[in-house]
Amino acid sequence: MNANLSFLRYLAIAIVTLLLDQLSKWSALSNLQLGVPEPVLPFMNWLLLFNPGAAFSFLAQGSGWQRWFFTGLGLVASAYILWLLRKSLTDKMLCWALSLILGGALGNVLDRIMYGAVVDFIDLHYANWHWPAFNIADSAICIGAVLIIWGELRKSFGKTSQSL
Repeated sequence: MNANLSFLRYLAIAIVTLLLDQLSKWSALSNLQLGVPEPVLPFMNWLLLFNPGAAFSFLAQGSGWQRWFFTGLGLVASAYILWLLRKSLTDKMLCWALSLILGGALGNVLDRIMYGAVVDFIDLHYANWHWPAFNIADSAICIGAVLIIWGELRKSFGKTSQSL
């Protein structure tokens, strides 16, 4: 397959990820009340929250500087991911992973620009224990990270990631 066509294919995956993330956040913002859980399943609620920090609310208590720090960090990471994606087109699993991470990173960057914080709305829980709320972008980033690890483990055991 032509390298430019492959690159565009992986960009399309990132764009679809970004759109799904933003549509789900728009739905959460339109249909949920801030901080009021809406039960979905026995272990899951929809729960609209804003996270001005990073993962697990890291630095969420900052005075506001973190908004622009994490926005800049997300943009720099996205530029690096684009470069890495262009350079790695023969590794399909890595490209899928990078596309998911890129779409997720840009989704959270858009939130920071528009709202000053990331919109979270998925609340997983068991009894009184709650996982920190998250969103589709966070899920895409985590899935991408798992694919990178899996691909590297396959390579180290002699398998190729070309077949994805």
